[in-house]
Parts: sequence; structure tokens; C-alpha cells
Amino acid sequence: MQQEAAPLQIKSLQINELHPDIVPRALWLLADPSPEKIAAYLPLSTCFAAFIDATVVGACAVQARSACIYELMNIAVMPGHQKLGVGTQLLQHVITALRSHGAEHIEVGTGSFGYQLSFYQRQGFRVTSIDKDFFVRNYADPIIEDGIQLLDRLRLTISFTPEQHALT
Repeated sequence: MQQEAAPLQIKSLQINELHPDIVPRALWLLADPSPEKIAAYLPLSTCFAAFIDATVVGACAVQARSACIYELMNIAVMPGHQKLGVGTQLLQHVITALRSHGAEHIEVGTGSFGYQLSFYQRQGFRVTSIDKDFFVRNYADPIIEDGIQLLDRLRLTISFTPEQHALT
């Protein structure tokens, strides 16, 4: 089995909370192909961006579902900065920030295959449910990754409660 290299630590990477309009729309579209869906959830989201030398290279949008449950709505990294640890550092920053605000659970919905799934699992997210045919029902155009149409959405959750840690 091939071992994945540890993400590089980008020393000049800065992560800040900011207004979603500062993030280029093309970046949000890397993780969600629906401009309509993005326009619906961004105004209700808290957004974080990763900067290198004042240039946005990654962004994340999260929403509070309750006082202790948050949902990761979108996380994306510019293609030229992918596989360098930007997404990992961004997600770790967001997890730390949400935990400091009382998060007990962070949820995310993603496709049933692809690099996104392993990305979340490496950070401790676990599959908690499957929404069959989600992408067929919710997107007008098929979403194709690696030549395969996405059909089902997996719901993954990372929990910080003592009960969750007892299960692992």
C-alpha cells in the first residue's frame, strides 16, 4: 500500500475569518458546481480564507445548525495550491475555531467516492449516513468525477463529545 506524504507546512499561509464576497466565486465553484446553491448558503455562513501573500488560495464556509452542531458547506483550494497542505491547515483551523465556540459535532456532505472522502476521513470525520441519489435530485446537470457520475451523498461527522471518543 502506498503511503501518502505528509502535507507540507506553508510558512506564509495565513487563515482569517472574512466576508464571503472577498473570496473569488470561481473558488467556491471548485467544490460546488451550483452558483444558485452557493448564493443561497454563503450569506448564512461564516467564512474562512487561507491567504498566501494577500492572495486567497483556499476558503471554507460553515453554518451553525444549533448551538453545538455545525455544517461544513464548502471547502476549496485553488488548483495550483492543492496537495500542499492548504486544505488540511484550513480545515484544522476551522475545526479549532468551531470547537472554541462550543461545537460538539461538525458535519459535511460529500460524494461517495473521490479524494474528498479520504480528505475528511484523515481529519477524523466518519460516515454517519448515505443519501441515495442526492446529486441526481439536487443538481440539474450530472456531476462527473474521474469519469463516474456522482449519485449518492455521504454525510460525515466529527464529534468531540466523550461518548463519541468512547466509540472509537
